[in-house]
Amino acid sequence: MKDNKLFDAEPLTNAIVELSSKDGNAFLILGLVRRAILQSDKPELAVNFIEEATAHDYDHLLMTCAKYVTIE
Repeated sequence: MKDNKLFDAEPLTNAIVELSSKDGNAFLILGLVRRAILQSDKPELAVNFIEEATAHDYDHLLMTCAKYVTIE
């Protein structure tokens, strides 16, 4: 991961996602985070999240997750 500044910023939503004990499969992560965003204070950001998260590689996916939700 190239840019750690995202981890210092507050996520865009109030969603919290537990990823530490989950499979690292990108599609599973996308689904978990999207579902959490839909249940958050800003469900309208779910479409933006999917578009942004799938625009690049796996590292970009993880950085985008941290931008939108709190990861535990």
